[in-house]
Amino acid sequence: MSYQELSTILKVLSDPSRLEILDLLSCGELCACDLLEHFQFSQPTLSHHMKSLVDNKLVKTRKNGNKHMYQLNHEILDYVKQSLNLIKMSNQRCICKNMKSGEC
Repeated sequence: MSYQELSTILKVLSDPSRLEILDLLSCGELCACDLLEHFQFSQPTLSHHMKSLVDNKLVKTRKNGNKHMYQLNHEILDYVKQSLNLIKMSNQRCICKNMKSGEC
């Protein structure tokens, strides 16, 4: 994941409602109607947030009849977590490995 891609994902995550949606989805797959019950905003606002989460691959979606079901994309979230672990000495992607000294 490039720094640009990571930056885009962090911008998506900077919205408190989106973080709360991810927290709710950490309990398991939910439909849009279940998510909407938790918030004080409209269905179009939820759709806007879900589109952003899905477009950035943080959330997976599938259709079940007339419902949209959402679940976390753990693969991407784990990669974001690893990418943010910038100060860990064993980080294989450490940028300082490309520096002349090679030390972190």
